[in-house]
Amino acid sequence: MKKTLIYFVLILSAVLWGASYVMTKELFLTEPDITVPIIITFRLLSVVVVFMPLLLLTHKLQKIQKGDLKWFLILACIEPFSHNMLETGGVQLVSSSLSSIIIATCPVFIPFAMAAIYKEGLKANHILGVVLSVVGISIMLIGGDSAIDGSAKGILLLAGAVAMSVAYTLLISKIVGKYEPITVTMYQNAFGFLFYLPVIALTSASKLPLLSWSPKMILLIAGLGIFCSMLAYACYNFGVQKVGATKASVFVNGIPVVTMIVAVLIGQETLSIWKALGMFVVIFGIVLAQKSPKLHTTKES
Repeated sequence: MKKTLIYFVLILSAVLWGASYVMTKELFLTEPDITVPIIITFRLLSVVVVFMPLLLLTHKLQKIQKGDLKWFLILACIEPFSHNMLETGGVQLVSSSLSSIIIATCPVFIPFAMAAIYKEGLKANHILGVVLSVVGISIMLIGGDSAIDGSAKGILLLAGAVAMSVAYTLLISKIVGKYEPITVTMYQNAFGFLFYLPVIALTSASKLPLLSWSPKMILLIAGLGIFCSMLAYACYNFGVQKVGATKASVFVNGIPVVTMIVAVLIGQETLSIWKALGMFVVIFGIVLAQKSPKLHTTKES
């Protein structure tokens, strides 16, 4: 398969995830009574309602093999259950751009985790690409005013989401070798939805009648589910299957760029020269990390 297509799919996942921070922040700004469990539960419900019948009718949903159910349950417990709870809670407390910047530090840890757990080799261009991407993210953070919009609790929640992302990538590397990405993504969202049902019942049931249920609210939640929970994860899981977790994870560093652009376009934030410079460095780091070093061979006499 052409690398161009694989990288396009990975870029698409970063674009969708980048937009998700702005969409989530918009929900909190327009619906003061909405809660984290409400957003995530209905986000996952939209995935189950739209995609489960479609995959069953087209026979695209693979059956879980004996002994693998526990891995899917653990995967769903990590993402979307734990990760989305921490991430969405963090977005509620800090700006969308700062949230995406913190989440984008995930690729810093993944290559070393992959090397430690799966003995995956580290290459100089991978490490340098990640370092440059982090430098770009730091420029965006230091040069902007988003840092003052944060809170210690929000930053800690997002740091926990980063840890969940690393754990997710380690586990997904094990599963995508046996199942198609669309199957993995469907099961993790379906199980995640079941995990959230008791949470929303215990914590947020009284809030449901207070919500406007306006077309804007419904579209934002459905968009988060269909595009950011299903399509984005399917694209990312596909990328991990084709190029490995280390290379695929570097595209996560592009998320703050997308978030910043969308936030500026809708008026949530403003664009400065430092943010623009940071975006350029992030993109350069992503490109560098995908370069395959050339092997030089000599003829034997």
